[in-house]
Formats: sequence, C-alpha cells, structure tokens
Amino acid sequence: MSRPPTPPGPGHESVWDYPRPPRVEESSRYILVRLDDLILAETRRVKRVLETSLAPSFYIPRQDVAMEYLISSDLHTICEWKGRASYFELRSEGIFVRKAAWTYENPTPGVIEIRGHIAFNPNRLECFLDGERVQAQVGGFYGGWISPDLIGPFKGDPGTRFW
Repeated sequence: MSRPPTPPGPGHESVWDYPRPPRVEESSRYILVRLDDLILAETRRVKRVLETSLAPSFYIPRQDVAMEYLISSDLHTICEWKGRASYFELRSEGIFVRKAAWTYENPTPGVIEIRGHIAFNPNRLECFLDGERVQAQVGGFYGGWISPDLIGPFKGDPGTRFW
C-alpha cells in the first residue's frame, strides 16, 4: 500500500475495516440514480457490498429500477469474489451510456443476496446517497460510491494498481 489507512473519526467508516472476501449488508439509505431528468432508480431497499479498500457498491432490486432504459450489452467481467458480471447500456431518446450498470445473474454463494439486483456506475451517472451526490472511484474500473462518511485511501487512486 502506498500510504497507511486514514483512521476513521466519529461517524466515518474506513474501507480498510471492510472484509475480504466481501460481505453484503442490507441498507435503508435513500438511493437516487439519474441522468439529467431521467430517473433510473429510487429506493430505500438496497444491498451494500463491502470489500477491503473499495468504496461500497449499492445493489438495487430490479423492481426499483427503470429497466426499460437498460439494454443488456455483450460485455462481461469476472470478479474472484462475486462471479461473472453482466453489463447494461443506458439508451433513451438520444442518450447512450456504455457500462452504465451491471448485475450478477448467478453470484457466488458468498454474495447470493445480490442476485436480482442492479448496481449503477457513478463514473457514468448521477448517483445520490441520502440526497448527496457521491464521488466515483478514480480510474473508471471500480463502481464504488464514495460518500463524505467514507475514509480511504481507495483502490483506484494513484499508486494503488498492485494492491
């Protein structure tokens, strides 16, 4: 690691206190995902995936997602902990966004709770947690949501390539 973890203060979480392999937690925090005026998801029913050095990813039940705007793409990646991810493109009247969202259709047993849920990429969309827009992890590969209550350093920051 290029620098030591920042110790969390009151009301903060450190991504270095998250486990590996990751764990899934229920959350009732208010989630809003949009692009300009197009609302893609709004819910308080969410699964939060926590993994060492990564900002949490928020997985939203398909019932709370405007699936009519998401088109399955032919892009897939593999996560050693979650399995094979399938990606979605956002398409709507002149709007096209690659890698806007992803899902694990058959997640590994350790994270089975995210089956049937969609995660959105804050590098490509406007993602809000409790009314505040989150920051995306640097580099564009990781889809974690960095909120003001989260302490790093985060995987994806300069110098973290081989963590």
